[in-house]
Amino acid sequence: MMSAHSLPPGQGQTAALWAGSLLKQYKNTDQPALNNFSLEVRQGEFFGLLGPNGAGKTTVISIFSGLMPPDSGTVRVMDMNFREKHNEIKHILGLAPQEIGLYNKLTASENLAFFGRLFGIKGKKLTERIRQKLEFVSLAEHAARPVSTFSYGMKRRLNLAAGLLNDPQVLVLDEPCVGIDAQSRNLIHEQLKELNRRGTTILYTTHYMEEAQELCSRICIMDNGRLVEQGPPATLLRESGMPNLEDLFLHLTGKELRDP
Repeated sequence: MMSAHSLPPGQGQTAALWAGSLLKQYKNTDQPALNNFSLEVRQGEFFGLLGPNGAGKTTVISIFSGLMPPDSGTVRVMDMNFREKHNEIKHILGLAPQEIGLYNKLTASENLAFFGRLFGIKGKKLTERIRQKLEFVSLAEHAARPVSTFSYGMKRRLNLAAGLLNDPQVLVLDEPCVGIDAQSRNLIHEQLKELNRRGTTILYTTHYMEEAQELCSRICIMDNGRLVEQGPPATLLRESGMPNLEDLFLHLTGKELRDP
């Protein structure tokens, strides 16, 4: 018998993110990026999406964020679908993509003002949100600096701030700490844990196994467009007998190089 957590939205507890039987195949490729992929992220979870290069993680992120539709299957965000409730979802979903989407010639404040207006935030409310988010990522004193003068870690933090402007209920993060300094990584980790404590649901992709083990209440390991294993990290390690998440990951996905 299926548990309430396994049921589609509307037949049990509402999931923050829910995907059923997703299929996605890109043009001129032999294998689908997603192949009958299903996933549920429960409200309030800090959920890690793990997999080697080419496993389909960014495709999942793009579909959950409404950036592309699946070829078939069902996607729901807080029990809403993009075709019927696109504007409503836009106001409760935040995204910090893997690629930094900032304008180098604009200042930090000007970048956030631009993205805030895309969310429909204006006037004093927008000014206050910009102040709050710059403080949240410890960039308030750099508000008037052009982004071109920022370090990579500072850009990563501002990229996160842009994804938080609408105070999302659900935050989708695609490798937000890749390639940054230890101090910026620590700040981002602490602030994300605080957001999660306040009730924000977080879907997080990373290649750093120790990061997933530290942050995530539950993880999914995927490969070749399919879900391979999922559960709380401690439970998966105990049941597998593996000493750490990296060993479990390699056991499930293999040690062959996955160069893009």
